[in-house]
Amino acid sequence: MIKKAKVLCGYIVSNRMNKTVTVAVNRITKHNKYGKFIKRTTKLHAHDIYNSNIGDKVYIIECRPISKTKSWKIIKK
Repeated sequence: MIKKAKVLCGYIVSNRMNKTVTVAVNRITKHNKYGKFIKRTTKLHAHDIYNSNIGDKVYIIECRPISKTKSWKIIKK
């Protein structure tokens, strides 16, 4: 059985590294006790071959570990 890789959508917040960008992925979760919806942000390092800029909306896909912190690739700009 083949697992499908996760695909997430986010915005680039940093592109200072060589061939690596930091992507902020937002999600909304429900508080366990009070039921209020809360915005949460996760920052992920992704491999970038497209030379993207800060503020670009990108889609990232899970892949094998490329480095210690990088296990995502950009698939669409």
